[in-house]
Amino acid sequence: MDLQALTDFNLVASHGGFGRASRATGRSKATLSRKVAELEKSLGARLIERGTHSLRLTEEGQALQGRTEGPLAEIAEAAEAVALGASTPRGRLRVSAPVVFAQVALGRIGARFALRYPQVRLEIVAEDRKIDLVEDGFDIAIRIDPSADERLVGRCFLSDQRLLVAPPEWQPPTHFQEESGELSVKAVVSINTRVDILWHLQTQTGRKISVRPEPVLRCSSLMVVRDAVLAGAGAALLPKLLIADDIAAGRLAHWGTQDGSAVEIWALHNSRRLAGAKIRAFLDTLDKAFPQRIFVPPL
Repeated sequence: MDLQALTDFNLVASHGGFGRASRATGRSKATLSRKVAELEKSLGARLIERGTHSLRLTEEGQALQGRTEGPLAEIAEAAEAVALGASTPRGRLRVSAPVVFAQVALGRIGARFALRYPQVRLEIVAEDRKIDLVEDGFDIAIRIDPSADERLVGRCFLSDQRLLVAPPEWQPPTHFQEESGELSVKAVVSINTRVDILWHLQTQTGRKISVRPEPVLRCSSLMVVRDAVLAGAGAALLPKLLIADDIAAGRLAHWGTQDGSAVEIWALHNSRRLAGAKIRAFLDTLDKAFPQRIFVPPL
């Protein structure tokens, strides 16, 4: 059965005529008449007796209106509720983010979002593993330099740099050793750093150098790497957003910046269409936290 034709029949029946229903709803009389005629044909029964100046419902028409008017109103209310939900942020929103970014920024950003959208139950999970949005039940994944994935869309909301830092008592090039045209340095590195890695850097004076780290300590967390450098264990290549305050306060010495393009931080979600009000609201909150796409500790 054509739901639109049934809706049009109820409009005509409840308003007492095609003209009144047309004026009340903005649908043309011709369209209403055609849809009711199609409904009558599909049911094989006359629903409305049309007179010159008036109409009346047949017994079949009265029975059909009595049984469908309430359910159709409920359907309209349900559709309105869905539309309202699609435009108003509400429900649970799960966000996965790298540990460093979550600890440095997402507490304050999450609080700002929660205060503005009290109908959203925000959950932020700080973890460095690469999650699957669908299988792991997340709405948004924040990733650093993500690889292309046609299943995901989103936006880059922040750019960052990786800096080579060392304890302030270490003065370059004192702790650099010249080896085969490269510089080597005792370093604290991530647990996944390759043994043959070279760091290509630009120094504060604009000189380009290649540094080979000699690991004295490997850590699974960049927060632990930072703490080890602060304790004097070695140099490290770390994201600026994690160590900017330490450099400004003189707790770490900045030796150089990783050469090449900036590090991009993206917020990704799973659908190209109808992302949902809660996802759009969270993405907008991230954009407002970093309007220049440069890291500044959120206020």
